[in-house]
Amino acid sequence: MATIQFEDVSFENRARNLTFHVEEGETLVLLGESGSGKTTTLKLVNRLFTPSSGRVLVENQNTTEWDPIKLRRRIGYVIQESGLFPHFTVAENVGLVPRLEHWDATRIRSRVDEVLTLVGLQPSTFLNRYPHELSGGQRQRVGVARALAADPKILLMDEPFGALDPITRSEIQKEFHQLQSQLRKTVLFVTHDVLEALLLGARIGVMFDGQQQNVYTPDEFLASEESYVRQFLRPLREVKSLL
Repeated sequence: MATIQFEDVSFENRARNLTFHVEEGETLVLLGESGSGKTTTLKLVNRLFTPSSGRVLVENQNTTEWDPIKLRRRIGYVIQESGLFPHFTVAENVGLVPRLEHWDATRIRSRVDEVLTLVGLQPSTFLNRYPHELSGGQRQRVGVARALAADPKILLMDEPFGALDPITRSEIQKEFHQLQSQLRKTVLFVTHDVLEALLLGARIGVMFDGQQQNVYTPDEFLASEESYVRQFLRPLREVKSLL
């Protein structure tokens, strides 16, 4: 069953004629260069943008029929550099949405401990730290924990690991892949990194100039003869030829 559906969706001149779906529990990666419309597409899901034409459905309901605040609180959102509030502790950052949802203090504390543990951070060590006291990888893990805190069905992830050094990025990609295997959230994930797309995506949607070109499984993507796919794969082949 599709959790997110795009039905011939356009938004101004930034996204055009988007038609695809994300199945429940699936990770769909949107792969494309800067300016290809990936982030615009993401923001159409949580109604930061409203389509100029067509429909975006979340859990079979048009986003224009959702209360935007309620919709956004049902969706975890992870961005590059984590987007943590610098004057909040880790516990306060992670517990933000549950507090807005009026969870009681005991339940919030239990959930904060739980999701920090899920992302590999010891609660007793990190609860009272501030973002400036964390490494880049730790901040990004806290960002993922915050997105998971209210147990949303959907995660939107916009280049979430793009600002990390290659070693940390590789570690967190593997950790997220394992976490997703366990939690089975519905994930729409934006990246320009073909290796990240192949590692994390059950399917890969290629974006170019505001349009979705096609959607592939990783095996279909690697076997494709389409020029825009070969463009992404060319650097991998060049590196392989040098080894």
